[in-house]
Amino acid sequence: MDLLIKNAFVVDPTSPFHNQKVDIKILKNIISEINTTIEDNQIENLNLNNLHISKGWMDSSVALGEPGFEERETILNGLEVAAKSGFTNIALQPNTNPVIDNQTIVSFVKSKAFGKATTLNPIGALTKQQEGKDIAEMFDMKNAGAIAFGDYKKSIDNANLLKIALQYSQDFDALLLAFCNDANIKGKGVVHEGITSTKLGLKGIPALAEEVVLARNLFLLEYTSGKMHVPTISTTKSVELIKEAKSKGLNVTCSVAIHNLVLTDEVLNEFDTRYKVNPPIRTEEHRQALINGVFDGTIDCITSDHHPLDIEHKKMEFDMAKDGTIGLESAFGTLATILPVEVIVEKLNAAKTIFGIENTSIDINQPASLTLFNPEGKSVFNKDLILSKSQNSAFLNQEMKGEVYGIYNNGILNIK
Repeated sequence: MDLLIKNAFVVDPTSPFHNQKVDIKILKNIISEINTTIEDNQIENLNLNNLHISKGWMDSSVALGEPGFEERETILNGLEVAAKSGFTNIALQPNTNPVIDNQTIVSFVKSKAFGKATTLNPIGALTKQQEGKDIAEMFDMKNAGAIAFGDYKKSIDNANLLKIALQYSQDFDALLLAFCNDANIKGKGVVHEGITSTKLGLKGIPALAEEVVLARNLFLLEYTSGKMHVPTISTTKSVELIKEAKSKGLNVTCSVAIHNLVLTDEVLNEFDTRYKVNPPIRTEEHRQALINGVFDGTIDCITSDHHPLDIEHKKMEFDMAKDGTIGLESAFGTLATILPVEVIVEKLNAAKTIFGIENTSIDINQPASLTLFNPEGKSVFNKDLILSKSQNSAFLNQEMKGEVYGIYNNGILNIK
C-alpha cells in the first residue's frame, strides 16, 4: 500500500535524515520522497503521537511451535505478534515437530508466512533431528531459504562434528549458530548456581557450563576460520571470551536475551516458573557485564528469545517446568527502562546484517522496512498486552517505557 507518514522523527545513523522530523512518502514499497512537509491526500496519511521511526528490527531467536506445537503458537499469529511488537523480520528456530532439518520443512514454514508484513527467516537445524549426531542437509536448506544453522538450546557435544560443519559451511558461506552449555556440568541444575539457588534449595547451573563450551567453540572457530554466531550469552566470562576472540579477528558474533539484561536471579524467590529460562537468569554482576558488553560492541544484537509454552508445561513444579519465556510484546518497553533509544534501535536492527538480510537505510529510493514507535510514556506490562497464544511472560507486572505502534514492511502497514 502507498502511505504518507507524517511528522516522523528519524532514528537511523545511516540516514541523511537522522535526528530530523520529516514526512515520508512511500509508493509501491519504495521511499519516494522525504521532506519537512509533504502534502498528498490521494494516499493514506499516518499521523501518530510522538512518532519515531527506524530501520526495521529483527529478532534473531523466535520459536513459534508450528508445525507440531500449534497449541503454543501458530506461524500466522506469531507473525502478527512480531509485527505489532515492531519486528519486520524474525529468525525462526527449528524446534518444531518435525524439526526444520530439510528443505521441505524450510519451504513449508516460508509458505505459511507468505504475504505477511513480518518476514519469516527460518533457521535450519545443524544436525538431523537436533540430535547432535549427523550434520543436516545445510546446503539444500540454504537454497530453500534458511538463513543460518543451529540446534536450538543444544550444544554440539561432538567437537569434531562442529569442526567439520564449520569447514563445510564455508563452501556456501553459511552462518553456524553454536549454543553453549555443557550438559554434564549443568547436570540437573535449573537456576544459576549462587547464593539464591542455595537459599531456595534449587539445583544450580554454574556459569562454567556455558563458558567451557564457548572457549572450546572459539578454539574450533580459530582452527577452521569459519563463521559463527553465539546465541544468548549470559556470563561475565563469556563476554570476555567473545571480546578476546574478536580482538584476534575471528568471525564471531553474539546475542544476549532481554531477560538476562534486565532481570537477576532474585526474582526467583517466589519459585515462579515464568523465570525458568535457558541460559538461566544470573546475578547483578553478570547482568552488568552483559550491559557493558552491549555498550562496547562485544554483544552484537539483542533478542527477545521468544519461546511460547502452554500452561501445562509452565504451571508445575520448578524442576519439571520447561525453559522459556515469551518476549516479543515486551521487548522494546523493557529495554527502554535500561538502555538509550539509539542503542536499542541499533541492537534490535543488527541481526539483519549478521544474518545477511537486506538492511537499507531510511532514504529516498530505498525499500521501506520501518519500525514505528514512541519512546516516551510509562506503563505496566499485564496480561491484556499479551498478543501471543501462550502467556508465559517473565515480564508480567514489570514497568515499561514507551510504546511500539507497529511496522511498515513488504508493502504492508501493520499497526496496533
